[in-house]
Amino acid sequence: MPQVTLTVNGKSATVEVEGRTLLVELLRDKLGLTGTHVGCDTSQCGACVVHVDGTSVKSCTMLALQADGAKVTTIEGLAAADGTLHPMQEMFREHHALQCGFCTPGMVMAAVDLVAKNPQGLSEAEIREGLEGNLCRCTGYHNIVKAIDAAQPLMHAK
Repeated sequence: MPQVTLTVNGKSATVEVEGRTLLVELLRDKLGLTGTHVGCDTSQCGACVVHVDGTSVKSCTMLALQADGAKVTTIEGLAAADGTLHPMQEMFREHHALQCGFCTPGMVMAAVDLVAKNPQGLSEAEIREGLEGNLCRCTGYHNIVKAIDAAQPLMHAK
């Protein structure tokens, strides 16, 4: 069976996988990182978004073998080592940008990438457009957009 060696949340891991193993399966089933959710298995919902080499990726559409040698960050690796929440996580909490929480890890990971790639700042319309592909059945997105907007200056201040 082939092996994948990758760095996940700053820690090196080498895992045997079948050729058809998805990255989301490796993260959840082999490494126990269950914050990355499986929602649709068809790349429609975004609940499985993680960062691979700094870019958000729907991990249900990427083979684990494709991540060989990559640096992967999951929702578990977003907060600081001392437990301090990432600014995006803090703004999601502060602005009540979640209800059931199922979409939240993928939504937060997608939002971090969206804001990081747009240091000039994003309008409400641009945030909403940037969230396409991340579905939430509970919130209506209003507070999610508010949280992302509030996180922008905090993320760019670093």
